[in-house]
Amino acid sequence: MTRSPLDFYADPDSGAWAELGYDPYAAGRPPLDVPLAQRPPTRELRGLRDRYDAVVVGSGAGGGVAAFVLASGGASVLVVERGSWFGARDLAADHIRNHRFFLGGDLDTPPGHPRALPDENTPGGEVAVQYDDLRYHHNAITVGGGTRFFGAQAWRFLPDDFRMASLYGVPDGSALADWPIGYDDLEPFYDKVEWELGVAGHAHPDEGPRTRDYPMAPFPPTIAHTVLQTGAETLRWPTGAVPLLLNTKPRNGRSACIRCGQCVGFTCPVDARNGTHSTVLPRALDLGADLITTAQVTRISDNGDVEIAAEGTSRVIHAGRIILAAGAVETARLLHLSGLGNDWVGDCLQGHLYAFAFGLFDDDVHDGYGPGPSIATRHFSHGNDGIIGGGLLGHDFIKIPTMHYALGLPPDIDRAGPDTRRALADTYRHTINIWAPVQEIPTRDARVRLASTVTDHLGLPVARLEGLQHPEDLRTHAFLTARAEEWLRASGATRTWTMGTTKQGLSGHQHQAGTARMSDSPRHGATDPHGKVWGTDRVYVADASLHVTNGGANPVLTIMALAWRTATHATTTG
Repeated sequence: MTRSPLDFYADPDSGAWAELGYDPYAAGRPPLDVPLAQRPPTRELRGLRDRYDAVVVGSGAGGGVAAFVLASGGASVLVVERGSWFGARDLAADHIRNHRFFLGGDLDTPPGHPRALPDENTPGGEVAVQYDDLRYHHNAITVGGGTRFFGAQAWRFLPDDFRMASLYGVPDGSALADWPIGYDDLEPFYDKVEWELGVAGHAHPDEGPRTRDYPMAPFPPTIAHTVLQTGAETLRWPTGAVPLLLNTKPRNGRSACIRCGQCVGFTCPVDARNGTHSTVLPRALDLGADLITTAQVTRISDNGDVEIAAEGTSRVIHAGRIILAAGAVETARLLHLSGLGNDWVGDCLQGHLYAFAFGLFDDDVHDGYGPGPSIATRHFSHGNDGIIGGGLLGHDFIKIPTMHYALGLPPDIDRAGPDTRRALADTYRHTINIWAPVQEIPTRDARVRLASTVTDHLGLPVARLEGLQHPEDLRTHAFLTARAEEWLRASGATRTWTMGTTKQGLSGHQHQAGTARMSDSPRHGATDPHGKVWGTDRVYVADASLHVTNGGANPVLTIMALAWRTATHATTTG
C-alpha cells in the first residue's frame, strides 16, 4: 500500500525526520521522573451541593482564573466542564491529528455537538457542520480548555487597543467602539496573572507601563532570533522577546520547559506550560472548589438556577453568582438558550485573520530548539497610514515535518512531484516564517445565533455562526503581509513568499471573541464594565466574549486579566 506524504512525514520511524533534520527533542528527551499535573478530584452530579456561592461554566483561560479568584475570596465554587481530564501521557503526539494542524485531536469537541452555518440551498436555510470541519471554529473540550495545547503567548493589549474608535473613527458597516475601561484599569490584573500563573519574557519598548517585569527571563535566543534581530536593526524596527506562559526555570514544584520541537497544538511532556489545568485550577480545588466534568450547562436564570446535564440525567443547582467562561461561541449560545441579555448578545464575533510570509535562506537558520517564537515587533500595531489598527509581527513556532510539507514549501514546488522529498530536505532548516494576527474590525453581522433546525445530543439548538470579516481586515492583512516579507528580506532571505486569504471569510476561527462585549451602556454592548450581563443581577461573563476589540496579538493574557477583574468584582459585590 502506498503511503500518503502526510503519513510518511508524520512517522518518526520512516526516516523522514532524520532526512529533514527534525528532532523533536533537540535539547534532550523529557526525564521519566518529571512531576506532571495530576488528575483533579471531581464530583458526580448527585454529589454536588444544592447551592454554591458561584458556579463557573468552563475551566479554560477565563474559567480557571475566575474559579481561583472566587475560591481565594472564600466563596464556595462549582466549576462545570463539558470535557474530560487528560493527563500529559494520555494525549497522543500525533503529527497529523493535532490542534496545530487543524485536523483534530484528542481534545476535540465530542460527537453530538454540531454547529450550524447559513446555507440558502438547504431546507431550513442552514447546514450542520461537525467538529472536524474547519468552519466549526472548534474549542479544546477538556479541563483547562485551550490552555492545554495553546502556544502560551502572553501578550498584553496595548493602551491604544482600548480606544480604537477614538483613534480611527467608526468605519462604514462596522461596530467599532472604545472599551469602557482602559489599559490602566487592567494593568494590575495583567500583573497578577503574570506572576500567579508564570510568564517568561521582558517588556517590549512599544508596550504600556507596567508594575514590574515578568517573573521569569525569556528563553535564550535561537539562530532564527539572531537572524531576525539583525534584519530588524537594519530596518530600525524595535523588537523584543515573545512573552510566554512557559517555565524557563523550575517553578512552584513544576519543571522547566525542555524546549522540544512540538509545543503548540500538543500536550507538554513535562507540564511546563502554565495553563489553568496546572496552575490556578488545582489551587482553586485545594481551596475547596468542586469540579464536575463531562457535564453540560443547558440553562441558567437570573434567580441563580443552573441546570446541568450529566450521566444521562439533569439537576438544577442554585448559585449566588453565575460566571460564564465557555468561550465566545458557547457563552453566547447559553445566554440565548436562557433568554438572558439584550440584542447585543452574540453580535461582534471576532477572531484573528493571520498574515504569513516565508523566507528561504542560504544558511541553516533552524537549530531545533523550541518552542519557536522568540522575537517579535509591535511597531505596526497602530499608526500605519491608511490602516485601521494593525498587529504584531513575530517568528512562528517550530514547524513539524507535516506542516512544512503542507504549508512551508515554496509555491512552485509540486507536492506530488518526484522532487518533493529533496525540496523538503533542502528547505526545512533554511526557512523562517513570520506571522501577524490582524486586529479585526467588529461588525454586528458576524454573530452567534441559535440554529433553527440543527440540535445537539440533548435536543437543544446549537450555535449558528453568521457573517463575514470586515473589508478593512483584508487591507490590514495585505499591509502586515508586506511588512513580514520586508523583515525577512532585510534579514537575508534570498526568496520570500506569502500565504493567506484575499477574500472575506467567517470570523472567529482562531481566538474567538466579542459576543458579549463590555460597554458603558446597554445601548452599546451586552455586559457592563465589570462583565455583568446587562439586565441581570448575578450573571457575569469571564472569557473573550467581553472583548470590544480583540487586539493585534494573542488574547489569552487579556482573557485571564479580565476574568480576574470580573471575579474580584463578583466577590466584593456579592
